[in-house]
Amino acid sequence: MRSTVFGLCALFLLSRGRADEHQHTYHDKEEVVLWMNTVGPYHNRQETYKYFSLPFCVGSKKSISHYHETLGEALQGVELEFSGLDIKFKDDVMQTTYCEIDLDKLRRDAFVYAIKNHYWYQMYIDDLPIWGIVGEADENGEDHYLWTYKKLEIGFNGDRIVDVNLTSEGKVKLVPNTKIQMSYSVKWKKSDVKFEDRFDKYLDPSFFQHRIHWFSIFNSFMMVIFLVGLVSMILMRTLRKDYARYSKEEEMDDMDRDLGDEYGWKQVHGDVFRPSSHPLIFSSLIGSGCQIFSVSLIVIVVAMIEDLYTERGSMLSTAIFVYAATSPVNGYFGGSLYARQGGRRWIKQMFVGAFLIPAMVCGTAFFINFIAIYYHASRAIPFGTMVAVCCICFFVILPLNLVGTILGRNLSGQPNFPCRVNAVPRPIPEKKWFMEPAVIVCLGGILPFGSIFIEMYFIFTSFWAYKIYYVYGFMMLVLVILCIVTVCVTIVCTYFLLNAEDYRWQWTSFLSAASTAIYVYMYSFYYYFFKTKMYGLFQTSFYFGYMAVFSTALGIMCGAIGYMGTSAFVRKIYTNVKID
Repeated sequence: MRSTVFGLCALFLLSRGRADEHQHTYHDKEEVVLWMNTVGPYHNRQETYKYFSLPFCVGSKKSISHYHETLGEALQGVELEFSGLDIKFKDDVMQTTYCEIDLDKLRRDAFVYAIKNHYWYQMYIDDLPIWGIVGEADENGEDHYLWTYKKLEIGFNGDRIVDVNLTSEGKVKLVPNTKIQMSYSVKWKKSDVKFEDRFDKYLDPSFFQHRIHWFSIFNSFMMVIFLVGLVSMILMRTLRKDYARYSKEEEMDDMDRDLGDEYGWKQVHGDVFRPSSHPLIFSSLIGSGCQIFSVSLIVIVVAMIEDLYTERGSMLSTAIFVYAATSPVNGYFGGSLYARQGGRRWIKQMFVGAFLIPAMVCGTAFFINFIAIYYHASRAIPFGTMVAVCCICFFVILPLNLVGTILGRNLSGQPNFPCRVNAVPRPIPEKKWFMEPAVIVCLGGILPFGSIFIEMYFIFTSFWAYKIYYVYGFMMLVLVILCIVTVCVTIVCTYFLLNAEDYRWQWTSFLSAASTAIYVYMYSFYYYFFKTKMYGLFQTSFYFGYMAVFSTALGIMCGAIGYMGTSAFVRKIYTNVKID
């Protein structure tokens, strides 16, 4: 429960305070802790295990316990264990044997399996990550060797640690029933690197600021300009003709109007503001989408201001905190829309809206957690962390959602539509196949996906491979471009649908934008098979499970953006036309 308490404190207060060992300042000869984190196959980044799950030996120094400082740390499987190595600030250590492995057959087989699967391990000194390889095999793959000597070179600037490098030496052949001595050395060197810049060495500007990345942003930006111009030209010219035609019809007498050929979006003015089918689910999706957009925007801004990648789990902790804090947004937009559509079961709608996204995420995590427990992986979420997440859902998200729902129903829950809704629904005439809502939905997500798929590659690579994503300015631009493209596409789709005298625009506008998620998920299959070398049940289920969650959340956000933009457009055009 200690981890739960600290996780909750970090979440609600957004406290980034450190324990004594994490003040990042040291006196001469003061103890510096080397934490052993995880070990796992190189090609499966998320398949990690505790470092000492392999039969490594531990140093003789007294053990120090570690607690999860943030909820993000616990959810990401950070399992820090004390190495037992005696390291002091600015105190060089010559090569010293710190323990001995009694290599019986069982332990040898464990090391051989790890070497065959390219196991690597991760360590931390003063929050700086260090990576090393367990061992290697010869060219024939018959003999296997273990690296037994950890050569640490630590850079310092004043009283702070600014650089750590690890060199693995001492290759020893794995032979059963022998003893292997593990050794280390520490060399301290003065460095000119500033403390604020010490994580720069882990970034990869040549990858993230490649010409392709800049070109993709420019290409998407030009597509936005073209699309906005095209939409403006088509709709303005077409709507101007529509308004002129409808004004001319108003001047006709009843006989001429009856004989006239009436068609177009004006004919469905009595049904266009009719409540959507399944209004409870629809309003909950719109509210959740607005909240996801708010979370994305705020987290990106925070990441642009603060270097969240410098602290373990800080990005996930920030996202959870912001999601909980923005729950009133969900309640406001979902509750007000449900009230405008005449919904009566507002309490049920509030519960559905509040738990729609958490249930999806927690359900997926719960399923993957079973596999992680079976594999004894460090990604298995502790019970205390599960309790903390449930407490956040019931005692933070739900009450704030209730506040937002009450505000939404009272402030903007009145159905102030510019047109009356007819008592009897108007029959929908037959139309060409490409004007059917199902076809519009399938085609609507192509352009939004085209505006973001290059950025998807960089985001996927940072999460599923070994890159640290830090170009959040790019991500902000892509989010803005995605919003503009989505709104433009859904407005055009809705205009053509209404012009075909089909008033079922609410779900069509939402789903045509949300279909972006289908293309993103299809792209994730391509990325898995052609851009990675992942294997195994755990990594595969982890990848496709969380990619499904990511794609669904992206689809709900795009759908909400598309609907909100289209709703403003529909209200505008029916306000400006004279209707008897």
